[in-house]
Amino acid sequence: MTVTGRFSSAFGRRLRDDKTHKRVRKTSVTQQVLEQLEGGNVSKAVSVLFVSLEPVSYWLYKLLLRSCSSASLAVQTRKVVSHLVTFSPLPPIVLLNRAIETYGKIGCVNDARELFEQMPERDGGSWNALITACAQNKVHDEVFRTFRRMNRDGIRATETSFAGVLKSCGLILDLRLLRQLHCAVIKHGFSGNVDLETSFVDVYGKCRDMSDARRVFDEIKHPSDVSWNVIVRRYLEMGSNDDAVGMFFKMLELNVRPLIHTVSSAVLACSRTMDLEVGTLIHGIAVKLSFVPDTIVSTSIFDMYVKCGRLESARRVFDQTESKDLKSWTSAMSGYAMNGITRDARELFDLMPERNIVSWNAMLGGYVRANEWEEALDFLALMRKEVEDIDNVTLVWILNVCSGVSDVQMGKQAHGFIYRHGYDTNVIVANALLGMYGKCGTFGSANTLFRQMSELRDEVSWNALLNGLAQLGRSEHAISFFEGMQLEAKPSKYTLATLLAGCANIPALRLGKATHGFLIRNGYEVDIVIRGAMVDMYSKCRCLDYAIEVFDEAGTRDLILWNSIIRGCCRNGRSKEVFELFMLMEDEGVKPDHVTFLGILHACIREGHVELGFQYFSSMSTKYLILPQVEHYDCMFELYCKYGCLHKLEEFLLLMPFDPTIQMLTRVYDACQSHGWKKLEAWAAKRLHERSSPAATVL
Repeated sequence: MTVTGRFSSAFGRRLRDDKTHKRVRKTSVTQQVLEQLEGGNVSKAVSVLFVSLEPVSYWLYKLLLRSCSSASLAVQTRKVVSHLVTFSPLPPIVLLNRAIETYGKIGCVNDARELFEQMPERDGGSWNALITACAQNKVHDEVFRTFRRMNRDGIRATETSFAGVLKSCGLILDLRLLRQLHCAVIKHGFSGNVDLETSFVDVYGKCRDMSDARRVFDEIKHPSDVSWNVIVRRYLEMGSNDDAVGMFFKMLELNVRPLIHTVSSAVLACSRTMDLEVGTLIHGIAVKLSFVPDTIVSTSIFDMYVKCGRLESARRVFDQTESKDLKSWTSAMSGYAMNGITRDARELFDLMPERNIVSWNAMLGGYVRANEWEEALDFLALMRKEVEDIDNVTLVWILNVCSGVSDVQMGKQAHGFIYRHGYDTNVIVANALLGMYGKCGTFGSANTLFRQMSELRDEVSWNALLNGLAQLGRSEHAISFFEGMQLEAKPSKYTLATLLAGCANIPALRLGKATHGFLIRNGYEVDIVIRGAMVDMYSKCRCLDYAIEVFDEAGTRDLILWNSIIRGCCRNGRSKEVFELFMLMEDEGVKPDHVTFLGILHACIREGHVELGFQYFSSMSTKYLILPQVEHYDCMFELYCKYGCLHKLEEFLLLMPFDPTIQMLTRVYDACQSHGWKKLEAWAAKRLHERSSPAATVL
């Protein structure tokens, strides 16, 4: 007898057992399955069922499906469904619906679709289960296709159907489709469903249509805490920080208890606007709600205090956090590092009980952002000893360090590592590598890499190459590459600002004018950043009239723009206009800074306004609360020495909070020799001798 025959014979004998034995075995199988499930062994429980050649109770199938879903067991789910459809020719529709839902939850959307198509009968729950399964697995086309089939078959959509389609709308961000869906929900009479209305608020916000998001929110009769969380979060993501905070406090006025994430979002909004007063108030609310121990809330409060310059308060929040895990340690340390407070960041880093690559990257990134290259190099040496695996973020920071110290050889070593380990296919790493070669002045290597990137390159790649060319003064190459970029990618405002800055540094008037013309012809918005770059470019290219024209066309003018035109006037020998510009600047309510006063003092030097120069210098600290820097003192030395006001210089020396630099002393010595001011000349000579002596050098 063949193996197949023996199996058939055995199978036949089992099927011919009497009903009593069958009942015993059935109970035995169920009991075995339950015992395995109670022991937490879902796979074993499914195996017990699968080898059984008899059906079991429907509730057991349902229990097994739920267990497989919780454990994300795909093979075991297929076995349960296979056993069900084999031994129950007409299983309940609701049980098959649960099977479709289980497939969706464990990521087996094809199995869910196949089971749905094989069902002899379906109800609305079947359609909802498939729509939900496809939505959960981001198979958006299938979601919409199933929803249309459902409507064509005359199946009335429910809240669950719309929830699944809404989920897909929120991921593909199709505003037109969203509005059609919204109309359908109202037509079906579901406009009073808080969960659906909240979903619409969420998706409208994700589609960046906050006017409709707010309109839908205001129409919700009784918004839930989730509804409030969604509207606050969407305002935050749109950059409407004041609206986010306003909605948070409106929520409190209506006695709705906020969620942890809502409090965190409100604090983050205060961080962005640096509103310490409101941020402190929300901190107090978080304390009353007992939310501060939560890592999400404490981290956002910590970050708010750091950005507002309250380091003691920030550290106190961190120290008072009871359960500090790796994430909270890293978040706190990153808060310091990313805000340039590297000393405190390193202190926390050294105290961390454990670290991961994210921690190391955050600290290294802090040094890079603060341009602390020596510290970054030392930290890299430490990383090399203690960290085995690095990622693409680490490589980007390493390449930034190479750029900062202009060490192209170290950059080439990093390039070799990137190539050997397959990171060259990562566009972010490739762009950082391209930027490094450009900033180090090795255009040949940058150009070769750029061509090798081929289809990988994007707008950032073009920016890096154009920036490198502009810095090298190769304006002709920059023009040709800019023309090539237009065939492959649309230049962003950042690209054009980069080009204008490069033209200013060369200077390259022809390329600057071409870039200006491109902006106008293609309808780009000339914002404050682009306008400032144009003013700077034209003034450095000795076309001050063009710079003034661009400046006058500005609707709003910030401090950077005022400083650009003031420096431009000084640079182009039109110093008299600086004083008029300064008065206009004050009339517009723009507060000057130390850069503004450097321009004014240079104008005083050019025009010979000694007394006026001293008045402006004095007003820095008395009127504008700006502490004069070495450059401002140097300007005063130049002003007094150039026009022979050495008696004024003697009085000025008595007011200085630090010793004059060698450059200042040399200027004083030369001026005294020219004007026969012997006493001050002798003093300057003595101080210069002290500065240049070996003992002084050692000290």
